[in-house]
Amino acid sequence: MRFGPVPVAEAAGAILAHSRKAGARTLKKGRVLVQADLADLAAAGIAEVIAARLDPDDVPEDEAARRIAERVAGPGLSASAPFTGRVNLFAEEPGVAEVDVARLDAANLIDEAITVATLPPFTPVEAGQMVATIKIIPFAAPGPALAAVLDAVGDRLVRVAPYRPMTAILVQTRLPGTKESVLDKTVGVTRQRLSAAGSRLAAEWRTPHEEEAVAEAVSRAKAAGADLILVAGASAIVDRRDVLPAGIEAAGGTVEHFGMPVDPGNLLLLARVDGVPVLGLPGCARSPKLNGFDWVLQRIAAGIPVDRRAVMAMGAGGLLAEIPTRPQPRAEDGTPAAPRAPRIAALVLAAGRSTRMGAANKMLAEVDGRPMVTHAVDTALASKARPIVVVTGHDPGAVMGALAGRDVGYAHNPDHARGLAASLAAGIAALPRDIDGVVVCLGDMPRVTPAVLDRLIAAWNPVEGRAICVPTAGGRRGNPILWSRRFFAEMGAIEGDVGARSLLAAHADQLVEVETGCEGILLDVDTPEALARLATGRTAAA
Repeated sequence: MRFGPVPVAEAAGAILAHSRKAGARTLKKGRVLVQADLADLAAAGIAEVIAARLDPDDVPEDEAARRIAERVAGPGLSASAPFTGRVNLFAEEPGVAEVDVARLDAANLIDEAITVATLPPFTPVEAGQMVATIKIIPFAAPGPALAAVLDAVGDRLVRVAPYRPMTAILVQTRLPGTKESVLDKTVGVTRQRLSAAGSRLAAEWRTPHEEEAVAEAVSRAKAAGADLILVAGASAIVDRRDVLPAGIEAAGGTVEHFGMPVDPGNLLLLARVDGVPVLGLPGCARSPKLNGFDWVLQRIAAGIPVDRRAVMAMGAGGLLAEIPTRPQPRAEDGTPAAPRAPRIAALVLAAGRSTRMGAANKMLAEVDGRPMVTHAVDTALASKARPIVVVTGHDPGAVMGALAGRDVGYAHNPDHARGLAASLAAGIAALPRDIDGVVVCLGDMPRVTPAVLDRLIAAWNPVEGRAICVPTAGGRRGNPILWSRRFFAEMGAIEGDVGARSLLAAHADQLVEVETGCEGILLDVDTPEALARLATGRTAAA
């Protein structure tokens, strides 16, 4: 890749390295310059720009990131669309992240242009939580380096082992003076821990702190069909021959390991009876604070084998009591937020009658053998946007009938004759309160593809000044547009037959143009002639 100053007259096809003002326009870094950009730069008196040009064996950043993500992502992960050389991997369901650290290190050492970052191995994750990110540092990756990285990562470098529902039984022992309130608290804390790992506490029994009583309780728990048996002693285990391990062995169990290099949690006992895991709990398990028991429980619940070697490998990072809370990334409003997939809804505006179409309802006009509105809705359903809300107005029953069986919500706009703004306001009001933003789609744009919506969602990052994501094709802006939640109030206050495009100039500093290569973002069907051209294939489509 060649990088440096380029005369504006020779910069067509080059990648802009730094954002530049060109009259009323702001050309943002990463933009592939076209002739119209060069004209605006020249008119602004700019003679040269800092830009990058790719060599024949370079792989563009998005393509390189996509290829690596396909190899890195194992079961339980979904990938964002690539944008600015980045692909994020998100957990599809709760579980534990597994990472092949040796392969990860080998891949990251190949070339500084290519990076793969993951959560620490065995981190518990929630559905939608970010687990890994692939980032190409420059605007392209050298072809030979990319090939070497693909070989190094192999397949399924990162996976999420999902939690498997388990039924657990808790056995607690008593000594004279044991407080029932302490045992009651242990039940509540244990139930919460199990629930967080996708499991449930089926029963809790209390018994004397004696070998025979422990043996009887463990045997009874095994006979009851427990998938996991937890034994909390009134007195901490101090030796393999202590009451709890002796009782487990008397029940036919085998003590596999005692002790762990995690503090708090040192005095954990790992045993098994007829294949069922039995854990002798350290005293800290009575507290909701993170301890070594959590790490073992999470792996067992995710079906990850836990043996002596696995336990003794927990020492690095095992000093839990002294770890201060790590600063968390922050949401748009400044509150802490764990990295996760953005919650972006899709709003499909299908309320208008479109007088230019004549007497026909254009939403029901046939395109490729089915109503036009179904194309926009199916595109949204095939994307990562959720939920999908359709705004109806003119002839709502017919529109809803055309969409029957689809997993969408509806917002009716009785004032649809007032224009597009009223439909936009009705749709915004119907969106859930916990979403981060919305892609506003038009029901008369049947050639937009799901990849366009996914690319807009991947581009969205308000922290980096990308709160409004506008698709382009060959440098021309189109629809749909993704808007951050912060703009909802302004969008709902617009009046007349205009959409939210009137807000773009006011918030240009928060806008990013996202090249999609999809001509469908420029095509809306407003007239019978446009519909006829679409039917004959004379209009460009994605």
